[in-house]
Amino acid sequence: MKNKINSMDKTKILIVCLGNICRSPLAEGVLRSKLPLDSFEVDSAGTANYHIGDAPDSRSIASGKKHGVDISMLRGRQFTAYDFSVFDFIFVMDKSNYQNVIRLAQNDHDLRKISFLADALGEMKKSEVPDPYYGKEADFEKVYQLINTACDQIAQKLISNLL
Repeated sequence: MKNKINSMDKTKILIVCLGNICRSPLAEGVLRSKLPLDSFEVDSAGTANYHIGDAPDSRSIASGKKHGVDISMLRGRQFTAYDFSVFDFIFVMDKSNYQNVIRLAQNDHDLRKISFLADALGEMKKSEVPDPYYGKEADFEKVYQLINTACDQIAQKLISNLL
């Protein structure tokens, strides 16, 4: 990959979960807070169309705010095949999201853009970030911690131009 940090182009990162109201908007906010926004753009989407235009889940908003990350202004949108032409990196939260995203890939170039967010933690085995939607606030906190740690690693690699 060319060194986009020293060019006019921003590196564009998309984070994908199922509904785009719990995990992916939280990861969008967390990763955005760790990157220089003059060099990077971060967005999120869901593979399902359940929550298009909706704000993130109140528990995700609260978990982010607890750690200084405000995601309340974000709105849900659905992942589309067009996203492959816009984004340099696409991080998915689980195997179901992965399957839904690869189904829309047009070629190997598209497929190489996709990875699992939690694989940044070092396992590189299609590690999943659990969906906290049906859980309690403590589950949202655990997901925040997992996302935060993974985003630390991703941000370091992106800034160092290692991804």
